[in-house]
Amino acid sequence: MSELGLSKSKRLKGENAVKELFANGNSFVCYPLRVVYMCSGDENNRVMFSVAKRLFKRAVWRNTLKRRMREAYRLHQKQLNDLPEDVKARICYSYIAREELPYAVIEKAMIKSMRKLCKQIMEVREQA
Repeated sequence: MSELGLSKSKRLKGENAVKELFANGNSFVCYPLRVVYMCSGDENNRVMFSVAKRLFKRAVWRNTLKRRMREAYRLHQKQLNDLPEDVKARICYSYIAREELPYAVIEKAMIKSMRKLCKQIMEVREQA
């Protein structure tokens, strides 16, 4: 399987897993993305993407923004995969801007957030 793929095993799904992430996870903002994450015992980094219906009423725009976030993540997930094998995370990327931004802006924010995420995950791991 391609290293750049985003297969089902890499998607965060299930009500309990999502509730646990939001209840116990840490977060930070790299505008226009809000990142909620927590270290987990999963075999893969698991990720989900969300766009609030309150901000974008039409599903077409929400789906477009989620597609842009997924593609940016897919192309740059190698940064997270380069972490040690025993370090895996559950991650939620939420789009918080009130306007639709181009892919280039989202990609830049995704790269910045991944660098910050890697650094914070390693800090949490060292503290444990």
